[in-house]
Amino acid sequence: MRSFLKFSFFALLILSFCRCKQPTEPLNSQEEKRKKIEIITNYGSMIIELYNETPLHRDNMINLANNNAYDSLLFHRIINEFMIQAGDPDSKRAQQNDTLGNGDAPYVVHAEFHNELFHKKGVLAAARDDHPQKASSAMQFYIVQGKVFNDSLLGLAENRINKNKARDYFRNDISKKSLIDSIQYASDHYDLLKERYNVLMDSILSIANNEENFKSYFIPEKQREVYKSIGGTPHLDQNYTVFGELIKGMKVLDSIGGVATNSLDRPLNDVRIKTIKLLN
Repeated sequence: MRSFLKFSFFALLILSFCRCKQPTEPLNSQEEKRKKIEIITNYGSMIIELYNETPLHRDNMINLANNNAYDSLLFHRIINEFMIQAGDPDSKRAQQNDTLGNGDAPYVVHAEFHNELFHKKGVLAAARDDHPQKASSAMQFYIVQGKVFNDSLLGLAENRINKNKARDYFRNDISKKSLIDSIQYASDHYDLLKERYNVLMDSILSIANNEENFKSYFIPEKQREVYKSIGGTPHLDQNYTVFGELIKGMKVLDSIGGVATNSLDRPLNDVRIKTIKLLN
């Protein structure tokens, strides 16, 4: 879920207006009631509760919404049974043939991972570039549509999570620099080097499994039951910050998820955010 971070002239205009900066202190304690936002689109409205466990992401979203930063932006990347992604400021006035996904504000939000927050259907999560510390995009977000999994598919998802954990485990190990660099190159050219990338990731997981301090990740049983009932995208767990969940508008999510798209996953007909607003 890479957002290929760069900021645009339009993003700078947003920042000059609203002075959108990464919050350094939370607005509320974790004990307080969750804040709610409404995402109003040309396909209908969705209401999302923001998690108090992720205060940096919560407050950043509230700040942007209060300053109308998302008004008229597109859901520029949609993959049915996976997720819908928005927040590229370049999408506001984009033409139909424009390639989107590169725009952002010029800061990142520090990762906020919690084992109990996972990629079930309807959660709000932050897109990001391939940042070593997994810091999130300032503006780009996605809402999980996902699909229902069985135990076999969840096993494959766990394996994928652990490959990423292995890569992170060796990221600063000088003795593995050549392997890490090769993985990065294959990742950057994934369309051409998919098989090579998969072989390298298998290799680094095999090496990590022989390390005493490497701990494999297993999807908790309660989360497995959710993935087997309402669904989601489990392979993204532990890799992208989840910071809210949909409490109203699941049909709108599915409707947007099912739109026709081009080869770059951009909808053929614009799916536009009219506004995102904080609810009292």
